[in-house]
Amino acid sequence: MRALISVYDKTGLDEFARGLADLGWELVASGKTAAHLAELGLDVELVETVTASPEMLGGRVKTLHPRIHAAILARRDHEEDVATLEEFEIEPFDLVCVNLYPFTEVASKRGVTEAEAVEMIDVGGPSMLRGAAKNFAFCAAVCRPERYAQVLDEIRVTGEIPLETRRALAAETFATTAAYEAAIATWFAEGEPFPPTVVLSLEKVLDLSYGENPHQRAAYYADSGARRHLLSRVEQVHGKELSFNNLNDLSAARLLAREFALPACVIVKHANPCGVGIGATVEEAYDKALASDPTSAYGGVVVLNREVDGPVGAKLAEQFVEVLLAPGFSGDALAALRRKQNTRILVDHERRVDEPGGRHYKRVIGGLLVQDADSEIDERDGWTLACGAPDERTWGDLVFAWRVCKHVSSNAIVLAKDLGTIGIGAGQMSRVDAVRIAVEKAEAYGHDVAGSALASDAFFPFPDGPRIALDAGVIAIVQPGGSKRDQDVVDAAEKAGATMVFTGRRHFRH
Repeated sequence: MRALISVYDKTGLDEFARGLADLGWELVASGKTAAHLAELGLDVELVETVTASPEMLGGRVKTLHPRIHAAILARRDHEEDVATLEEFEIEPFDLVCVNLYPFTEVASKRGVTEAEAVEMIDVGGPSMLRGAAKNFAFCAAVCRPERYAQVLDEIRVTGEIPLETRRALAAETFATTAAYEAAIATWFAEGEPFPPTVVLSLEKVLDLSYGENPHQRAAYYADSGARRHLLSRVEQVHGKELSFNNLNDLSAARLLAREFALPACVIVKHANPCGVGIGATVEEAYDKALASDPTSAYGGVVVLNREVDGPVGAKLAEQFVEVLLAPGFSGDALAALRRKQNTRILVDHERRVDEPGGRHYKRVIGGLLVQDADSEIDERDGWTLACGAPDERTWGDLVFAWRVCKHVSSNAIVLAKDLGTIGIGAGQMSRVDAVRIAVEKAEAYGHDVAGSALASDAFFPFPDGPRIALDAGVIAIVQPGGSKRDQDVVDAAEKAGATMVFTGRRHFRH
């Protein structure tokens, strides 16, 4: 049996190569891989010996040779293929072990030059892997160190690599080379916002017990090569495994929490915020967020952007929380929270999450809708004051409500007071209904709507929605503007002695 080995990442290689040699396999290797194996004291044949040709162009050409690829691609049950090998005295390979140059890691570094990135485009490696994967009936393609132990164990037990394993390795190989070239294609197309072809490359992070419902299978994938993703640098210190719905809600909560630098708490249920608060302390922020809608908060996902101390931990332990994420937890807080067996406690070691790649994808029948991520954090600079004279407290509530509103399903209405939400109307077909729900929720939980601010993710086409809020005591409204009847809406606010602000930007989230 004969193995061809050419790897950039030598993790686990020593044990793998030594294991193959101990099982009687002949080893053929290129360049630095051969030198590494020779240092281990293993007998290894150089690729140059097989090809009778030296490496060329500084190593760019070493395995691109008929004697290498014929040895990989030959079909042992085809007389013509076997005859060709015999004619040219070519010994076939039974295993090809290759991993690729780290293109993504190098290309994503700050300050890397184009020439440096291009040199990390592997040509020979993918060719050998694809050849072995195509010929999986006779040759095993091994492209990941995580497979080394399994392959060795199967050879030890059965004397060969079973066909089912070779087929699985082939599938893994084609996925790996496809992802590799997708990353390269994306890098070349960086200057073009929406190129003719978009190739997504994702790597599995977690198998999930099920999807949104128990009859749906599910897994969590992250963008290949992403510097950050939903669970990067997140450590689970307690609780059950994360579910599909947990992760969906956690993503929504983390993206909203990144809007605020002050101590903040976000509570999300079914991908919508049901309570958000900021304060001088994280305890104050949590109190505001929970008070917004304690019924909806039951079984929600809670994200805080400051460490949780004992008193806050004790308060959280009194609630049913599905997932709790914070930058840290004191010993007292963890002791209290761990008494809740089902609460998944996560430590966020990074305290931020980005929308990778600056693109947002929505699945539709047979394709994807692709758009820029709506990730900019809005400030009041550039907003237009249509009427009223808000003080700084009111301005603060307007900005706060507007930032929260961006993360609420459309049609979206957010009522805020003293930097905390007091009523949220989400996902309604009618904006009037969204206003009515927000006001009714506020009143149902004892919040005084008088003096509050309202944010609407899109313009009000008529003054009917604002009138409901103004009659309830809202004193300031922030909305994009742009309706033919903007003046009617402004007149209604002015008549009530309220403030109206136009942002000039809409934040639909369907």
